[in-house]
Amino acid sequence: MAERTAGILVIGNEILSGKVTDENSPFIARGLREVGVELCRIVTIPDEVDVIAKEVRTFHQSYDVVFTSGGVGPTHDDVTMEGIAAGLDRKVIVHPELEKGIRTFIKGEVNAAQLKMAEVPEGAVLIQDDNMGFPTIQIENIYILPGIPEILRKKFDALRERFQEAPYHLRVIYTCWNESAIAGSLNQTMTEFPDLLLGSYPKIGHPEYRVKLTIESKDEDYAQRAFDRLLTLLTAEAIVRTE
Repeated sequence: MAERTAGILVIGNEILSGKVTDENSPFIARGLREVGVELCRIVTIPDEVDVIAKEVRTFHQSYDVVFTSGGVGPTHDDVTMEGIAAGLDRKVIVHPELEKGIRTFIKGEVNAAQLKMAEVPEGAVLIQDDNMGFPTIQIENIYILPGIPEILRKKFDALRERFQEAPYHLRVIYTCWNESAIAGSLNQTMTEFPDLLLGSYPKIGHPEYRVKLTIESKDEDYAQRAFDRLLTLLTAEAIVRTE
């Protein structure tokens, strides 16, 4: 069975200018890994309708599930809805349920900025969550998430079960040798276990270890056998500890 794939579009001039640090894509990436979804690409783009439309069109066609982060507020630079609609050749409409909710919440005259929060691409559906005051908006395989990290995290956590696949099984080895000294062992492990996801991450100046090695597979037995083999190839003197 083919692995489910995902892409993330981070939208916002503030990310590209360095005014704000992107916390959202790393959070989504970790969450997708935990549920067994392969994240293939992360792209950060400006608040420009044409650029958003182009990337949405590409991601929509390329990945099983797409997440956007940012650009869904009431201000002039919040153009994500318009960009997504353009990318899918849809119109932007005012969703009647969202409009009703906004009017009920405000209990008075609603201005244009407030009403903008009810705008969605035509055909979008609302995913309700009792723990959130505002629903998550989905259009085809695209989940439109806010840029505020605290809210995005709650929304993504509420969606996680929708994407559950066979999980990745992870083992970790910390070694006191540098990469050049262990490269042969890593290459031999990959020759014997070609489907393994093997990562090697040097750490400069760490008091305990020099390289962190990660062994991953959706086949738990395969991961364990590869882990055991790599331990043998490295020998005990190179290993600080394992997880």
